[in-house]
Amino acid sequence: MKLHLFTVDAFTDLPFCGNPAAVVLLSQVVEEHTLQKLAKELNLSETAYVKPLVSTAEDPWVHCSRFTLRWFTPTTEVPLCGHATLATAHVLFHSLGNTSHQLEFETQSGLLVARRDGHYIVLDFPANPPTPLTPSEETQLASLLKVVSSGLQVEQLLLSRTTKKLLVRLHHSCTREQLEALRLDSAAWMSLHDGSLVKGIIMTTRGNLEVTNNLQEAQKNPSEYHCLSRYFAPWNGIAEDPVTGSAHTVLGPHWSQELSISKLRCRQCSPRGGDVLVTVRTDGRVDLSGQAVTIIQ
Repeated sequence: MKLHLFTVDAFTDLPFCGNPAAVVLLSQVVEEHTLQKLAKELNLSETAYVKPLVSTAEDPWVHCSRFTLRWFTPTTEVPLCGHATLATAHVLFHSLGNTSHQLEFETQSGLLVARRDGHYIVLDFPANPPTPLTPSEETQLASLLKVVSSGLQVEQLLLSRTTKKLLVRLHHSCTREQLEALRLDSAAWMSLHDGSLVKGIIMTTRGNLEVTNNLQEAQKNPSEYHCLSRYFAPWNGIAEDPVTGSAHTVLGPHWSQELSISKLRCRQCSPRGGDVLVTVRTDGRVDLSGQAVTIIQ
């Protein structure tokens, strides 16, 4: 069996930053257990498997615009992965020369769309706005909430129930340096909560960027952002995810409401780090824009 394989760093324009993913082109039927074994062998947070839906006389990787897409971690298949979707679109557009302006992916989470926008790729995802915890949820998470902020002052706790992501909004006085310096004991978190209500924790604080809906103007100063975050998901086997598309489907709606703007420039402050441009739409969806870099092919 021969497979065409790429590794791509997503949500960055620099190699060895952002979030790495493997992208595997499927031109033949491969058993599911083999897909899982290969993902384990590659040992990246996600491996994406993409296959053209329409067979044409011409090269389908160049001319097809609709594909099936699946994502596997080293241990299991997952229903959605933003950065591996961006990585897949990047491979199709930039490594294989796909001629389409827009790509459609049939996935476990429904139809996902990726389109070109200059040097960026835009992903069309459902928005997952967080809401306050109920009293029963606060009780269920009480032990976890006592330690989750690692001593930093918490301003608000919210939960996205559709994604099982807890949003911990830190006080506005929290600096980027403090957020980047956080050292969290994710193993302790797992001992305090079984993952039934929360699968991942978003730590976030407001950035230093002046409130504006003009992203082109905002990007002139590359060190300024509307919001800063880190994302931890030990319940999914990920101590810290470098840059997380799905987390920004939660962050985008929250900060859009707080700042009264629809377009945000966001920084995920993991050691690798990465940038996500978020546009919160009025139809219950968000556009996640990012760049990517091919590392291996």
